[in-house]
Amino acid sequence: MTLSITLPLPSGELENLTLNATGPWRKPTELITSRKVYAAAHVTPRVLGNNVPGAPADIDWDATLAFRRELWSWGVGIADAMDTAQRGMGLDWAATQELINRSAAEAALIATPERTVRDLLACGAGTDQLDPATVEPGEAGLAAVLAAYREQIAVVEASGAKVIIMASRALAKVASGPDDYLSLYGTLLTEVKQPVVLHWLGTMFDPALAGYWGSDDVAAATATFQKLIEAHASKVDGVKVSLLDAGHEVALRASLPEGVRLYTGDDFNYPELIDGDGEHYSDALLGIFAAIAPAASTALQEYDAGRSAEAGAILDSTRDLGLHIFEAPTYYYKTGIAFLAWLNGYQAGFQMVGGLHSGRDLNHLVKLFRLANTAGLLLNPEQAATRMAGFLNAAGVASVAKGAESTDLEGAQV
Repeated sequence: MTLSITLPLPSGELENLTLNATGPWRKPTELITSRKVYAAAHVTPRVLGNNVPGAPADIDWDATLAFRRELWSWGVGIADAMDTAQRGMGLDWAATQELINRSAAEAALIATPERTVRDLLACGAGTDQLDPATVEPGEAGLAAVLAAYREQIAVVEASGAKVIIMASRALAKVASGPDDYLSLYGTLLTEVKQPVVLHWLGTMFDPALAGYWGSDDVAAATATFQKLIEAHASKVDGVKVSLLDAGHEVALRASLPEGVRLYTGDDFNYPELIDGDGEHYSDALLGIFAAIAPAASTALQEYDAGRSAEAGAILDSTRDLGLHIFEAPTYYYKTGIAFLAWLNGYQAGFQMVGGLHSGRDLNHLVKLFRLANTAGLLLNPEQAATRMAGFLNAAGVASVAKGAESTDLEGAQV
């Protein structure tokens, strides 16, 4: 069936795009073992909720949890309550706690001895119940950050999920240098019940994290990070590094203690990092995997079967989409993740908590549609075309989606 849609160019001209078939994606019938992978999932707001900037998140729990079940069906784990879920950009701590507990309850329903809740679900523990503006440098500020981390770690541990210790805006403000990071993180790692993931998030994702690990110099910050890991290797399951610097990740990966994983957070260079250099490879904890789960899962199955060239080609076919979704300003990548989820029918409307669906302009979203089509990641092309046409018409761009019989699909249940 041939489908097409009228799309605008940045110049304002219109052109007709023929839609591709969905890619040859397949769900796994066995446990994926070649790589340890978590897809960082977003949250879906309630359509009639008051999800405006500054308001508490009003979440559509049915849609949010259904999306997580869909991701699990592709054989990947889920990283929840992370920056992809809009931590610090619309998702408040009260909603985060509920998200962690609800996702963990869903994970417990499908967990097995081979695929535990910790394999299915890792959740972020941070300090976002604190307002960094009210936390002052010094011992009192560090004590407040430590207490906030402890509170959130306790919630994740009680849920049964794996803990991801997220980077803290408050700690970035109050720490005086590397020793404060080593002391505070060292205390947490001594206290945690099971090994955790350490998350290093770069300033392209959150400008408030400048100087993390006590220095703006990446080499100096890395030395502190490595010192922490080496001192507490038995309590570190892995590290997630989101600096968008493949060379840095490769060097760090090779230096990690035995048994500590490198979960790539590089949404630009993930194909070659996951593929590896012949000696080491990266596992993954990626926001882009929530958008490309069918392709990612199929690639991982190819790795399991020993067909690394085929696996790498699949991942590489999604690269342009990832580069676009995560283009600067990178912290608005969540808008593209939600837009593609809406096109693919995982949520009823294109909305985000905190009003963040306004984070990208029309040209960006049109290009995202084109790239998703090229990658075969419009999972129901007719539905995607119909929704896109309605979206464009509402924005003031005349667009029509047509099917094989020249059936006008415009306006059908957008």
